[in-house]
Amino acid sequence: MGKRYTVVTVARECCARSRFGASIRPDSQFYCGCAAGPGIKRRKHRGSIGGVSRASLSNSTKNALLIFDGDCGFCTTSVRYLERTLPAMPSSVPYQWADLDALGLSTDEASARVWLVTPTHQYGGHLAFSALLRHQPDPGLRLVGWLLATPPFSWAGALGYSLVARYRNLLPGGTPACAVKR
Repeated sequence: MGKRYTVVTVARECCARSRFGASIRPDSQFYCGCAAGPGIKRRKHRGSIGGVSRASLSNSTKNALLIFDGDCGFCTTSVRYLERTLPAMPSSVPYQWADLDALGLSTDEASARVWLVTPTHQYGGHLAFSALLRHQPDPGLRLVGWLLATPPFSWAGALGYSLVARYRNLLPGGTPACAVKR
């Protein structure tokens, strides 16, 4: 039997809508996913987020949410591998179960790439993995995360991620459901 997720409603101080629901693990906390813009999506927040200051959230993955394609066997296998190997792994949820409007994502965006949503940012594609690595306790992983976000390494990361995303149905664990619609 798979892991159970619950719908948690949390107040937001920073958005026009005051409450939202996100499908996350019951043992985790998630405060806000609003933002605007491509790639790294940002939005200025007023004061604290859910009663927690932004400064205290800056180096933590406990308030982050990893959004992936739950219909894709390769994606699911990859997320399960990361959960087993990374010491600081945020909650993960298939985009099919998440309230994408509350997270500031469209269905097309969520089906095309993995997203790491934090209270202040949304990282997509290779930048999601970069942000995930930058929040690890191991200095080596943090260094790799910073390099992955810095040109020319970020260019190679973007190219590599786009190739994996495009051909994920052909990779081990991939199924026809993994194919990204063009």
